[in-house]
Amino acid sequence: MGLSNTINYQGDYFTERVEIIMNKDDLIKKLADGVVEMEEDDVVEAANKFLECGYPAYDGVMDGLVVGMNKASDLYDEEEYFVPEVLLCSDAMYAGLDILRPHLPDEGNKTKIKGIIGVVEGDTHDIGKNLVKILQETAGLEMFDLGRDVPLQAFVDKAKEVDADLICLSTLMTTTMGGMETVINLLKEAGIRDKVKVIIGGGPISQRFADKIGADGYSTTAVEAVKLVKRLLNIA
Repeated sequence: MGLSNTINYQGDYFTERVEIIMNKDDLIKKLADGVVEMEEDDVVEAANKFLECGYPAYDGVMDGLVVGMNKASDLYDEEEYFVPEVLLCSDAMYAGLDILRPHLPDEGNKTKIKGIIGVVEGDTHDIGKNLVKILQETAGLEMFDLGRDVPLQAFVDKAKEVDADLICLSTLMTTTMGGMETVINLLKEAGIRDKVKVIIGGGPISQRFADKIGADGYSTTAVEAVKLVKRLLNIA
């Protein structure tokens, strides 16, 4: 923690304002911990202070909010957290995101790349999907979120409607994995498979499965999904 002194002149008096500049790592930890601990007020306070101190909003999102939400997801997988806790963690994350997102750098894409994202039919788990959407938007993509338990044809219909460049499919259930291959086949039948990159993810998904069904890519985390999409679509 450091101090910076600012001298203000008011009439015949000088007044001294002492501004406390908090350590960046401390604020990032407060953002992450606030999400995990479901403390929305703490996240809001840390996000505002992060900006006041002049730190990049992108770092607050990626190293703070996203890290915290990933930890909450891990706790859910380990059955230490359940749906109510995860929802409260999400609320805290979104509260911080509302503050930081307007200060994210403009990627400057003249033509925004459009992506469709959703959880395939039969599955209602959407924590991972929501993280991927947020980070893709942070990277400058325009994302159309179809939500969860999405009818498979809806992915194709929406891709045609908005002339999408990308489809992101997610599932946490082995029983719904086959829907991903169905979407790819539906894209072929619609004659647009070559125009749309398809990436998949979720707990039971693997690179081997992605190769088997003909997906363009697979990612284990939301952060890696951004790198994958940039590579597939040649985004600098």
